[in-house]
Amino acid sequence: MKYFIGIVPMDEYKSKVSAFRSKWENNNIDEVVEPHITLKAQGGLTQDLKWLSKVKKVCSETNSFHLKLEKPMFFGEDILYLSASSNNLLELHSKIVNAVAPSQELIEKYFELDNFVPHMTLGKTNYGLSKQELKDMAKSVEEEIIPYPKLNVNFVRVYQEMEPNKYIKYVDIPFGE
Repeated sequence: MKYFIGIVPMDEYKSKVSAFRSKWENNNIDEVVEPHITLKAQGGLTQDLKWLSKVKKVCSETNSFHLKLEKPMFFGEDILYLSASSNNLLELHSKIVNAVAPSQELIEKYFELDNFVPHMTLGKTNYGLSKQELKDMAKSVEEEIIPYPKLNVNFVRVYQEMEPNKYIKYVDIPFGE
């Protein structure tokens, strides 16, 4: 069983992003997972769930904060995403990674800590889209899913892989406030 941790936008914007992503016939991303901003990748999130209490402790000591979704960008030519910015988000990522304490190899494999780029994936070539379709999608983002919202973040969602490459909500962890 694999897990990762994300931040979920409000339902209205999540639906807007899903509808946008589904306009590309070959885009299979919504079959994989709902729109989210990745906070902590799979590294160190083991099946024994020993990490879960550590994540809950970090969240209990975290206050709600805002983050801003921003313009579309690419990782190479194969992944299109909306960037996300917030100093609080970077700080929360760091606290959770340090609490879970994955190996340095896993931190590097999953681009965490210094290499962390907060983002919401819109499409990937390995989810069915061509590089040209990703370029076309990037052009459409500005017309179809703006304005980019400012999100109020007061919980994180742990996702669990239910079948290969299909993640669903496992548990929401509220912040302490």
